[in-house]
Parts: sequence; C-alpha cells; structure tokens
Amino acid sequence: MKTIEMIKGAKKLVEECTRVKEGENVLIVTDMVTPLTIAEVLAIACKERGAEPTVVIMSPPTKEHEGDPPPPVAEAMMKSQVIFLACSESIFSSASRVRATNAGARCFNFSGFAEEDLVRGAIEANFLETKDLVEKVASALGKAKEAQVTTALGTDLYLDFRGRLEKLLRFNALCHEPGDAKSINLEAAVSPTVGKARGTIVCDGSVTLFKPGLIQEPVRATVRDGMITEIRGGREARNLARLLASTGDPMVYNLSEFAIGLNPKAILTGVPPQDRGVYGTCHIGFGSNVNWGGKIKAATHFDFVINAPKVELDGVTMLEDFRFHL
Repeated sequence: MKTIEMIKGAKKLVEECTRVKEGENVLIVTDMVTPLTIAEVLAIACKERGAEPTVVIMSPPTKEHEGDPPPPVAEAMMKSQVIFLACSESIFSSASRVRATNAGARCFNFSGFAEEDLVRGAIEANFLETKDLVEKVASALGKAKEAQVTTALGTDLYLDFRGRLEKLLRFNALCHEPGDAKSINLEAAVSPTVGKARGTIVCDGSVTLFKPGLIQEPVRATVRDGMITEIRGGREARNLARLLASTGDPMVYNLSEFAIGLNPKAILTGVPPQDRGVYGTCHIGFGSNVNWGGKIKAATHFDFVINAPKVELDGVTMLEDFRFHL
C-alpha cells in the first residue's frame, strides 16, 4: 500500500521536475541506509516513460555534502543523462556531481528523504506555479548590496552581498535543461561576501548537521568577520560546538550562504530537504562555498534554519512574519 502512495510522488519527480524522456539513461544513486523502496518507485516511474533506469547502491557518504561517491558510481554518473541522488547524506556538492552536470547531465537531489516524504510535505508543492516566486526573490537578493536579518528571539545579522559575480542560486525544483542541478527544496539563495558578515544568529528551527535536525532549545552563534566565533545554548549547542571542533577544519565556521525557503507545503521535520524549503523561513549556511563559484572547501556544510525572520535588503523590508513584500 505504501508503494502505491509513493508512486505519485515518484512520477512527479520524473515527469514534472526532470522531464525524463524516452530512451534516456537514468541513474538512481542510493545507499544502504535509505529505504530501497524509494529507488524502486523512481525506477518504475522512469520505466513508464520509456527511459532506462539503473539503480546503484553504495555505502552511506562519509562527509555531508562533500563526500565523493566511489569511482564506479562516479563513472556511471558521467554516462547518464539524468541522475537522481537519493542517499542518506547529500553528495550534491561533490566533485563527481559537478563533473557530471558540466558534461550535460541533469541532476536532481532529494537526499535524506524517507518514504513518507514521497507522499506528503514538500513533494506536494506545485513547482510550476512557484517558479515565478523563486525568480522574484532571487532577483531581489541579486540586486541587493546588503541585508539585515532579525528575529524576535534575538537574531541580528548583517550580510554584505557586494563583489560576488557567481552569488545566486535559484532552486525551483525544475531540472529540465542539460547541466541543470536542482533540489527538492524551493529556495532562493545568495553567497555573501566572504569575511564581511557580523552579528548574532539565534537558531530555533533545525540544524542540518544533526540527524534529525529539529532542536529543542535555541542555538545562539556569534559571527565576526564572516566566521562563527562562539556557540552558546543548551545541550544541542554544546553538541554542535563539539561536532565542528572535531572536524579540525577552521573553515567549517565560514558563513557561506543566506537563503529563503519558498515551499508552501514543506514543514519542519528535521530532514534538510524539507526544512530548508519551509515557506518564509531563512537558513544561514556555513562551511564550503565551492558550489557557489567560491574557493573555500571545508570539511562540511551545515545550515541554521530560522523561523519568522525579518529580512531587510538595502534598508527595505522584503520579508516579515512569513509575508513577502516584493
């Protein structure tokens, strides 16, 4: 019965999000932690379109967002027209994914999904209808020179957007053209100028480095010169500080992303593809910025997801109380 419910979401990914065509080679990358039923229903949906699906099962990636897949998987990615990433941890920013999309593959990421996520939540959005909103928010971020982000709980963060040419990402979940790399989460994202962010972040939603990511007590982070200098709070804050210190890489504290969630169907569940897209939230990312055209490659990338932010661009309110002013 669950497979019957999941097939609708799988067909949406295949038909609407990636427009899989007859005769295309489709690679579905999963791992030994992710339920195999997810790959199975995707393969069924691809087969119904007349495509040739191949499912590869690998060990779980070892580093979130940065772990490269084994060489046989990387080689298979280079020979595929469409790639679905359905792993327990994301390899979306891996060198192998970048090479594959540079070669013309269409790559769609929904790593971290559970079976339920193919039935309800972010998958229920009308991706064609939300495309215009993603574009409007991305355009506003792209034109802005600076931003101020505040919340009732105490977030007060300044971001500089000057001096970055490759600074915008539009995640509209529509992966139709050769070289497209998209994700299930609807968001507009910008990479702030390295070394310029300053202020305080109070995270009350989720921390994507945790599994699951939902937090019980707000995590407070101080940012100076673009880097986290202090993490305070309860047990979860202490766990985060310990995890980051254990990487031995100072660049995991680098503020590398500011993004706004735009999916009206997504809810906070502790799963990154759902959490990052929740409508009217924002997330602030740290660590690598290589997928933005930057040069910083850190041991990990993680996000603070924040509820009900007020976002001002060049002194003008763009988002407040989950409502956009565009």
